[in-house]
Amino acid sequence: MLLICVIRKQMDNNYKYKTISEPAKGIYKEKGSKFIAFAYPVYDENEIKLIVAQIKKEYFDARHHCYAYRLGIAGKIFRANDDGEPSGTAGRPIYGQMLSFDITNVLIVVVRYFGGIKLGTSGLINAYKTATADAIKNSTIIEKTEQQVIAFRFSYSVMNDIMKLIKEEKIEISEQSMELDCYMKIKTDKNKTVTVLEKLSKIESVIIQSQC
Repeated sequence: MLLICVIRKQMDNNYKYKTISEPAKGIYKEKGSKFIAFAYPVYDENEIKLIVAQIKKEYFDARHHCYAYRLGIAGKIFRANDDGEPSGTAGRPIYGQMLSFDITNVLIVVVRYFGGIKLGTSGLINAYKTATADAIKNSTIIEKTEQQVIAFRFSYSVMNDIMKLIKEEKIEISEQSMELDCYMKIKTDKNKTVTVLEKLSKIESVIIQSQC
């Protein structure tokens, strides 16, 4: 039997969200201290760990490497890290700017070089907030549609039907292999998932499962 595995994400009535299209940089200086903000579009926590580790390696001589991230269409996955700064003075202001700009799937790391003069709680909050805002303003904010990933197998005999569907629905092929039978992983806008699955189910010998 042929197999279709649907990798499901958390459902939401609104599939649109705002994020940034490419990495961006911002900077803020205060009383000798320099705050360099780096913004990245991200999609999972493993990716975030690699980016943070790379920044710490590249800017090893900085006093602090504070960051925050927000993931998911509703931004329900998030974290704020002060990296040694007084609690609530770094990570939270960074995260707060993501909320203000209403963006998600974003990581922002702010590297601080200490200038020798303490800024106090309000000064730190303002510095991390301003550096972050500068990075976001220097980025390109775009609207995207949450995607559904569908992985499936099919016989060569229905290849034309599969390719016709992919063309009609403007689906992205992210992975494929052709061996004894064919394997394909596709990405489609989540608001079109039901339509795509219905059309796949009508292709001869296809069996759809709720998850893989």
